[in-house]
Amino acid sequence: MAEFVRVDSSTSGHTMDKSITLPPDEIFRNLENAKRFAIDIGGSLTKLAYYSTVQHKVAKVRSFDHTTKEATGDNLYEISMQEEVTARLHFIKFENAYIETCLDFVKDHLVNTETKVIKATVDKEDEMTCLIKGCNFVLRNIPHEAFVYAKHADSEFRFQTTQPDIFPYLLVNIGSGVSIVKVESEDKFERIGGSSIGGGTFWGLGALLTKTKRFDELLQLASKGQHTSVDMLVKDIYGGSYGSLGLTGDLIASSFGKSATADKEFSKEDMAKSLLHMISNDIGQLACLYAKLHNLSRVYFGGFFIRGHPGEVQALFLRHEGYLGAIGAFLKGAEEDRSSGLMSVSPEMYPMQRARSGTFDMLEMDRLEGKLVNLPLLQDASSYIPDTVDLTEDAHAREYWLYCFEEALDGVVQRAVASQPDMPEAAERAEKFRQKYRHKLQTLRHQPLVLLFSPSAYGSLTVRSLLDTREHCLNEFNFPDPYSKIKQRENDMALKYYQKAVKCLDELSWEERQYALVRGVLAGNVFDWGAKAVSDVLESDPEFGFEQAKRQLEERPWLVDSYDQWFERLKGPPHKCAMFFVDNSGVDIILGVMPFVRELLSRGTEVVLASNSGPALNDVTNGELQILTESIAAMDPVVQAGLREDRLTLVQSGSSSPCLDLSRLDKVLAMVVRERKTDLVIIEGMGRAIHTNYYAMLSCESLKMAVIKNSWLADRLGGKLFSVVFKYEVPATSQHSAALTPS
Repeated sequence: MAEFVRVDSSTSGHTMDKSITLPPDEIFRNLENAKRFAIDIGGSLTKLAYYSTVQHKVAKVRSFDHTTKEATGDNLYEISMQEEVTARLHFIKFENAYIETCLDFVKDHLVNTETKVIKATVDKEDEMTCLIKGCNFVLRNIPHEAFVYAKHADSEFRFQTTQPDIFPYLLVNIGSGVSIVKVESEDKFERIGGSSIGGGTFWGLGALLTKTKRFDELLQLASKGQHTSVDMLVKDIYGGSYGSLGLTGDLIASSFGKSATADKEFSKEDMAKSLLHMISNDIGQLACLYAKLHNLSRVYFGGFFIRGHPGEVQALFLRHEGYLGAIGAFLKGAEEDRSSGLMSVSPEMYPMQRARSGTFDMLEMDRLEGKLVNLPLLQDASSYIPDTVDLTEDAHAREYWLYCFEEALDGVVQRAVASQPDMPEAAERAEKFRQKYRHKLQTLRHQPLVLLFSPSAYGSLTVRSLLDTREHCLNEFNFPDPYSKIKQRENDMALKYYQKAVKCLDELSWEERQYALVRGVLAGNVFDWGAKAVSDVLESDPEFGFEQAKRQLEERPWLVDSYDQWFERLKGPPHKCAMFFVDNSGVDIILGVMPFVRELLSRGTEVVLASNSGPALNDVTNGELQILTESIAAMDPVVQAGLREDRLTLVQSGSSSPCLDLSRLDKVLAMVVRERKTDLVIIEGMGRAIHTNYYAMLSCESLKMAVIKNSWLADRLGGKLFSVVFKYEVPATSQHSAALTPS
């Protein structure tokens, strides 16, 4: 029986004891700002959770008032770095053999060290309530939390999309023993069964058989073993499969069956593997029987016993299964104490980091400000997968992209330092960023098996996850917006050409203008500092401009070309409302997107511009776009009227990524989509329309526009550098543009 204890304390701020076996600053982070903690003491493992506040820099933009002397030069807005405090949860698991070390450390560093005793209010929480609360939380809030393990499939791990409706389900929690819980709602659940044969059994029998006392070492032995040396299989009895009973030859007929008759010594590895199979299969069969008995289709397995070693039953596994009780206990305490700084209900968290070191296992999560929800226009939210390529499966693509991100690292470091010229310590922080991100890339590149045997650590590996991890690392070392100065300069420059660009468009015939507008969006999208082929050009040729970018584009027919269908659609009635997910600052948004938006407004279509909530590469943020749109409105009566009449609306996407996950968007954006009856979704850019969402199916018309600015990707897709993807889709028809299929 586990015991959950919540302890309120104030910290002493003392330095950490360097005599602890493993480096404490690698295990217990941010102790000086710890506010509250919880301990989950199980039969075999102990989990500790503590809440701290984290202070970090954020980039803010503010419009200059050009009527005052405050304004300097031609800059439209100023950029400032401000300190922001957010909540962070830390979770640590370790074997109970080390509990005294842990409790001593808690006493010394998480409570008042002057008294050397824990003076606090202690509340014992209900184990099952905490377990279910934690499970509900991770299922709702953590992307790719649940995954299916299919042993003989091309892709062994298939991650599930986060769904708002998670009930009912069966939770099989494997601790020292096994508890089986039927969960019907947030507050309605019951323990319907269990078993005394669980993780403690594996550990205990394993210790007797192998003389190995540590749990993690026992799992390592099992990972190297061959159970067929110890187990008796169907083919050992019948010489092959037993077809009339539907039994394959490789099926285990008797666990440890060979050990009774074979006159030989068995290796520790083989015995550990046989024991793991025996207990896993027993639990799996028990779970299947209970699921059928209660007519439940979703079965989740939890508990550290299955860490990286799922059984052969078709079931759903949880990446953070070992922390369910600790998360639940902590959230229960947060609900009862609103002063904790967390929301009174399950807070929105984002998994920041997961690492393993010896017997320690860590998880850190930061709170998000707003709730993230599905785009209401997804045709089937349950089957939506944002990413086009899973690098876990595609070894060739994985090797290339890991190399690509490592090669680009020096440029990112240089821009990070240049973005903070008045901070002498910036170079040192940038070097720490380089080391940390390079280590992550090299781990994935040189130890690819970590992807197969530790799905909990990384989830699905994609270009999006590599980009997002880089942004997280930059933020960790206080580089919230390395491209801020570049964006500011390019925005100021592009604004000077806006009126000329619009005038040239207005002089064209209607037919010529539609094509010119599309080419303008595509040419603007060339200006992407996230693409090395482009950043090299922009750094070597500061005069490279909009007209040069147009000349870089391939001529029609494009690589993916639905322009003729789009043009025919424009001859029909105007759309009611277009949701436009925009990409880059500067030429892209000002000379490419805004003239296109202006044309939609002129047709009578309402437009919603969705931009990043926070910085990523040179993507335009919502704060920047507000200022830019006001400046454009001051010189363009069409845009001005759109704003004044509420036909042009700006919303934040809820994302701080160069890519786009349509299942995790700001709830205000989703509300606007419904209220405006959006019937056209436009997604722009390589990150948002090719790396992600290329195959996204929507219930309304959609337009995906991008220029391929990576020669390897262009070659993979059958094109060349600066090939164009222009994909217009209407869900009611069977006429779709050709699929991008890797050769």
